[in-house]
Amino acid sequence: MRRLWITRINAAVRPFDIPYNRFMRGLKKAGVELDRRMLAETAARSPESLGALVEIAKEALREA
Repeated sequence: MRRLWITRINAAVRPFDIPYNRFMRGLKKAGVELDRRMLAETAARSPESLGALVEIAKEALREA
């Protein structure tokens, strides 16, 4: 299942111009503690919420 979740997350964040690994690194730096399962569910059910998480991740990466 983990592989499927990663594939779904990656497909969802690509339109935001960020690859999966940078997205996950940014979330970790920002202190967001959502597991891959929850991120995959968010990507499928609430793209606007995922967009907000992408912005949080990008901001955390800019600050580093």
